[in-house]
Amino acid sequence: MKLSNIVIVLDHPDESRNIGAACRAMANNDISELRIVGKIEDYDIEHIHVLAIHAGVIFDNAHFYDSIREATADCSICAGTTRRRGKKRGKLLLPEEFAKMTSETTDSNAKVAIVFGNERTGLTDPQLDECNLGVTIPSSDNFGSLNLSHAVQILSYHMYRQSLVEKKSDYRGYTPLSLERVDKTVQNITDNMQKIGFFKMPGREDMENFWRSILSRASLSEGEAQYLGKTFTKMAGLASKNQTKED
Repeated sequence: MKLSNIVIVLDHPDESRNIGAACRAMANNDISELRIVGKIEDYDIEHIHVLAIHAGVIFDNAHFYDSIREATADCSICAGTTRRRGKKRGKLLLPEEFAKMTSETTDSNAKVAIVFGNERTGLTDPQLDECNLGVTIPSSDNFGSLNLSHAVQILSYHMYRQSLVEKKSDYRGYTPLSLERVDKTVQNITDNMQKIGFFKMPGREDMENFWRSILSRASLSEGEAQYLGKTFTKMAGLASKNQTKED
């Protein structure tokens, strides 16, 4: 999936500020192609730029169309977003399902359009008919309507995350320890605890299980494991020195 081939389509958005906020959401996720069904003269460009912050260039490069069909004519997939279910709306995919499906079924050069309806009405059935599948963002039954830019952010984020999966990128910045390495750290800890008389041999197994459970869930980095090991080694050393002085 190339993020440069993701197209965000806004169908007759009401609020200029929402367009600006949507541009910012797109920029957060490396998506830059915006298409609007409507007329540019209907919007306050200054308001758009205020909310877009440094992403105003996305609006400046946006193209305007008369219909969803025209705006998505060069796209292989056209997904309409909706929170309402109905007989005419077919099976709706979750954002993560849509991102994965897009990644698995489309050529990397294929354009993928994600269409968002008007803030008040969303996409009507005729407008959804211009799309070839539907995507829904689960939300509260008591207050289900999302702000337009929030919806754009959620869909854009899932597309961005899917692109990271394909690149095998990871924001953690490290590779978590293997269980074998965790066991070595656990052994270091319990060896030093035993040296200072923290427990007798019969209690060691329970202590090892305790530390193994915590450290495996903590996803330690190698540096963190080394620091932890040095801490317990130093503790045991200091305890030994103090004991020698007392003797």
